[in-house]
Amino acid sequence: MQFQLTKKFIEQLKQKLESDDHTWIHKNVLELHHADIADVLEELSHEEAKQVYYMTDDDLQADILMDLQEENRDRLIESLSIKELADQMEHLDSDDAADILGELPDEKIQEVISQMEDDAAAEDIVDLLNYDEDIAGGLMQKEFLKVELDWPVNRALRQLRRQAEDVERVYNIFVTDEDDHLLGVLSLKRLLIANSTTKIAELYNSKNIISVKTSESPEQIALLMEKYDLVTVPVVDYQNKLVGRITLDDVVDYLKEEADKDFQLATGISEPMQSDATIWEIAKARLPWLVVGLAGGILGAKVISGFEVSIANIPELAFFIPLITAMGGNVGVQSSAIVVQSLARGEQQIGSILGKIWKETLVGLVNGVLLSLLIFGIATVFGGLGLGLVVSISLFTVIIVAAIFGTFIPLVLNKYNIDPALATGPFITTMNDVVGLFIYFSIGLIIFSMMA
Repeated sequence: MQFQLTKKFIEQLKQKLESDDHTWIHKNVLELHHADIADVLEELSHEEAKQVYYMTDDDLQADILMDLQEENRDRLIESLSIKELADQMEHLDSDDAADILGELPDEKIQEVISQMEDDAAAEDIVDLLNYDEDIAGGLMQKEFLKVELDWPVNRALRQLRRQAEDVERVYNIFVTDEDDHLLGVLSLKRLLIANSTTKIAELYNSKNIISVKTSESPEQIALLMEKYDLVTVPVVDYQNKLVGRITLDDVVDYLKEEADKDFQLATGISEPMQSDATIWEIAKARLPWLVVGLAGGILGAKVISGFEVSIANIPELAFFIPLITAMGGNVGVQSSAIVVQSLARGEQQIGSILGKIWKETLVGLVNGVLLSLLIFGIATVFGGLGLGLVVSISLFTVIIVAAIFGTFIPLVLNKYNIDPALATGPFITTMNDVVGLFIYFSIGLIIFSMMA
């Protein structure tokens, strides 16, 4: 039955911790799934969480550590001694251990590695730390099952039993030559039912083997795994030597983190925020884009002041300023969001990009015509034919321009390796406000001067 975390359970656990009732804690907490234990620790104070954490064995501690929220995990890691942290790293998958150590200062990383008793595990972690975190090499784990082409089945089974001690989840058995070049994959069923003297060369599949290079991006890997319905993919170096594997859960975790970052950028937050961040840290993260918005407001005010005489002569123009800025911002953000989503899916071909620009322009054209006709009638009732023409033509133009901006800006940012998610936030909204106001008053000045 699925565990339900309740306020009553947490209160009871706190009481048991105070009374050192280890029997109750072992029965009701430590026998839970490690993900549920992590959820429980999230609801405790740091000292209480440490108390429960140290009651668990090393394997369970490692699993709990990876399920904790990042800020709580960091606090727990800081409370561990170098030796305790080294022991934890030996019980984690190599990619998880590298992720944790990668956040620490270089000196502390060296101290932890030097305290690890498992030399092979330490070597794997050091190898992974040499890769950037946003490529396949930084995402892969070094634990996998492999057999060599010329091994008989009985030898392969002996080797696999040894390897399986370090592999938490078995998805594939990879086949290599004696120099570790990837040759294919082996079905576990065919291995189990084969004669003990049969060579692996007679059992493995060498056709249509999907692998990725260590330099591949996580987005490209995600597309590959989605296309071929894979739960794991082997990673090879430029000599086609098998160096690791990437599992689906690692890709999903990475993409989730990137989506969280993009959402923060789109809402004008320039730095990742933890739940326990101070007021100053939160304010500092939001300040840069608020300054951009402030600068945009000043530019917008400057544009309005440049048409002060026109507004004085035709005060009805001021009524529709919020409409023009709001519609331009909305259309721009909608268009940019579509393009950002396409880029996130890995669409980089020029034909696809041009198609997106053309499609968004046509969408803007249709919406512009419909909305302009609607506002023409409303504005004409408010201020006559002249105002109706000014507002409707301006709105049409602003929608088209905003749609084009919203499509081009993410592409330009992406070209220069700047996160295109910036285009879906204050950046494009501010630009559309300023440009939209200039278009509105310029058209107003032209039309009213012609009708004078």
